[in-house]
Amino acid sequence: MSAVVSQEPEQAKVEAFTERMVEVMSSAAQALMISVGHRTGLFDAMAKLPPSTSEEIAEQAGLSERYVREWLGAMATGRIVNYDPSRNTYELPAEHAVLLTRGNLPNLSAMMQFIAVLGNVEDKIVERFRHGGGVHYEEFHRFHEVMAEESAQTVVAALAEHILPLMDGLVDDLERGIDVVDIGCGSGRAACRLASEFPRSRITGYDLCEDAIVAARAEADRQGLENVRFETRDLAKLDVSDKFDLITAFDVIHDQAKPDVVLRNVLKALKPGGTFLMQDILASSHLEKNMDNPLAPFLYSISTMHCMTVSLAQGGAGLGTCWGRELAEQMLTDAGFRLESVEKLPHDDMNYYYIAKKPA
Repeated sequence: MSAVVSQEPEQAKVEAFTERMVEVMSSAAQALMISVGHRTGLFDAMAKLPPSTSEEIAEQAGLSERYVREWLGAMATGRIVNYDPSRNTYELPAEHAVLLTRGNLPNLSAMMQFIAVLGNVEDKIVERFRHGGGVHYEEFHRFHEVMAEESAQTVVAALAEHILPLMDGLVDDLERGIDVVDIGCGSGRAACRLASEFPRSRITGYDLCEDAIVAARAEADRQGLENVRFETRDLAKLDVSDKFDLITAFDVIHDQAKPDVVLRNVLKALKPGGTFLMQDILASSHLEKNMDNPLAPFLYSISTMHCMTVSLAQGGAGLGTCWGRELAEQMLTDAGFRLESVEKLPHDDMNYYYIAKKPA
C-alpha cells in the first residue's frame, strides 16, 4: 500500500481562493438584499427620485426609514446604488434601474427571490443528503408566486412576438381556433395569455399542484376569460388520446417524476400531426460543456434545492435542471416524436425551444 503524499498548498492560490470566497459570500448577501428591494418596491421608488436621503426614499416607498437606511448601506457598498457622502444622498443609476425595476424586461431583481425561496428549505435538503429522498412541492414557501413572476418575464412577455412564431403557421392556426393544453401550467400566466390573444382557440391548463390551479382559475376570472380552463392533473397518469393540436411545456419536463412516461402521454394526447413545444433550460447533458456558462452554478444549485428534489420526492428520476439538450433530444425521439428543430431566441440565454411533431 503506497503512502499518501500530502502537498503543501501554494500560498498565492490560497489567497486568491480566499478572495473568491469573500466575493461569493458578499454576492449571496447582496442577492438577498436585492430580493428585499424588489419585494418592498424600493428600486421602483428610487427610480422615480433624484439623488435623495434615506428619509426621502423611505417616505416615497412608504417604509421604515431605519430599515431603508441599512438596506441602502448594502446597496451602496455593493455598488448597486450611488452614494454621495457630502450630501448623504443615494441614487439608483438609470443603467441599473432598467434591470431592477418593474415594467422592464428582464427585471433581474425578481430573479433574486429564488435565493430566499431555496434557502427556506435548506434544512430539509440537508436531511435528504443524509437519508435520500426528496422535498415535496408543498414544502416550498412562495415558490409558485416567484415562479409565476419569472414566467411572466421569460415566457408570457415573449409568447406572441417571439416564441409562437418559431413554428410556421401556428399563429394563424391559433387565430382560427385550435385545441391547446399547457402542461405544468403553474399559476396559469401563459395559458391565460394564449386565451386572451387567441379568443377562438380553446385553452386548457394542467398542473399537479392544487394551489397553483386555484391561482390560475383566479387569474382567468380576473381577466374575464371564457376560453380557458384549469385542471389538477398528474401528467404521469394522463390518459387522453388525439385531443390537442398544440401542447406546450414551459420549464416543466425536467421536474417530472416520470419524464419518459409524461412525454409518451403528451404524444398520445396530440392529434396526428400535432405540435409539442417544449421550453427547457439551455444546458448540455455533459458537465464539462457547462463549465463556461456563467449561469451554471445557479442552475445546478436550483436543481439541487428544487428541480431534482421534487422529482425524487415522488420516487422519480430526478433528472435535474441541467438534464441538457442531448438527453432531451434522445427522450423526445424515444417517446415517438419527430423532432423538427431546437431553437434559441436571440435575447434569451436561459432556454432552448424544442419543436416536435406527432407523426401523422
